[in-house]
This record gives sequence, C-alpha cells and structure tokens, in this order.
Amino acid sequence: MEQRSYNQYCATARTLDIVGERWTLLLIRELLTGPKRFSDLQRSLRGLGTGLLSTRLKYLEQQRLAQKITLPPPARAPAYELTEAGAELAPAVLSLARWGMKWAMADPRDDEVFHPGWAVLALRACFDSDAASGLRVVYEFRVGDEVFHARIDDGTIDTVHGPVRHPDLTITTDDRTFREIAAGRTTLAAAVRNATAVATGDRAALRALRTVFRLPTPVQRIAAAPNTQGS
Repeated sequence: MEQRSYNQYCATARTLDIVGERWTLLLIRELLTGPKRFSDLQRSLRGLGTGLLSTRLKYLEQQRLAQKITLPPPARAPAYELTEAGAELAPAVLSLARWGMKWAMADPRDDEVFHPGWAVLALRACFDSDAASGLRVVYEFRVGDEVFHARIDDGTIDTVHGPVRHPDLTITTDDRTFREIAAGRTTLAAAVRNATAVATGDRAALRALRTVFRLPTPVQRIAAAPNTQGS
C-alpha cells in the first residue's frame, strides 16, 4: 500500500502519516478492547471490504502497531492484538471520542450502522473518575446479542467484552433502546419505567451509574442560519 506523507518534521504530522489513513483508527479502536479475529473485525466494521481489511491489517503490522497472535484455548484461533505502541494510542482515541460526543454526534442518521459493542470503549470515554473515587462496583450490560462489562475500582475503570461473574448490577435491553440512550433521546431510568430495559441488582450501584458515566451535552459546531424572512 502506497504510504502518503505530509513531509513535515512535526510530531502531529508524523503521527497522521501513520494513523491518518481511512479505517486505520477505527481498527485501532476495535483492538483497544482486546484481541480480535479477522471475522470479528469484519462484523464490527461493516463497509470495510475483505481485501481492504487485509491490507490495513498488514499495514498495522508493518508499522508495529498490531501483531498476529493465537487466542488461548478453547478458541485457538488466529487473531490480532495491539503492540505497546498501538495500545498507547488509547488516550488519543478516547479524546477523539469525547470530542465527538460533544461536537459531532447530534442525531443518528438513517444510513448509519450502530454496534452496541462500541460502548466498551465509549464507557471509558465518558467515565468520570472523580465521581468514581472510592467506588468499587461491577456493571454488566446485555444489549441484544452483545454482552460486556465495566469494572470500577476507586476512580479507575476497565471495560471488557463478555460476561462477568457476580456483577453488582446487570442492565438488559435491546439494540434500539441502547442506541436511543446513547443518542440522548431517552434515559436508562425512562427505559426501565417503559419496560424496554431491565436493571437487576444492587440499587446503590444503579444510582452510582448515573454519576460515574456522563454523556456530554451535544453542541452544534455551526450556528443555525438567521431567519431573515420579513426583514
């Protein structure tokens, strides 16, 4: 794959030379939540063809941002994981996510794909470490066919795909309701009242959930055009 360059001796430009190509940062986003098989990446990145996915993964290997591994038993399947250099892109990706929640999300478009598993990283992006100081709690989320969990330990968070033993609180809902909550069109409390979501477990953990995860209020980047009618 031909590598384009800004030809600038600048850390920002050099970084964009490496990760600025289309799909590259989204692949890193996927791998930030753990090793993934080729088929896992295909499912999560709809619109990225098989050939281009192979090319991008080879590029990440060449740049020493990702490497091939074999998953442990019982899977024993080939997969990809981030190297140390790739994993250190996490703060940059999370900062982009936080910026996007405030300045880029607005309402979902009809042609946009939504994957509940992306919340594994989004939960880290909207985590309020100050509010979680002294808190030790485990949340499990069951959204459609997706299961993931968040472990909070005194202001730190770890989010992982898959179930967890003995969660303090389990949230169960469908893809559509979860997207509505993520878009700010409804709240978890409203979804529970409407029976489109179920919260099972410790009530104190449910109350804490509202404070440790904070979605920023979306802001329009471009002001609406003034209404000049009648002037």
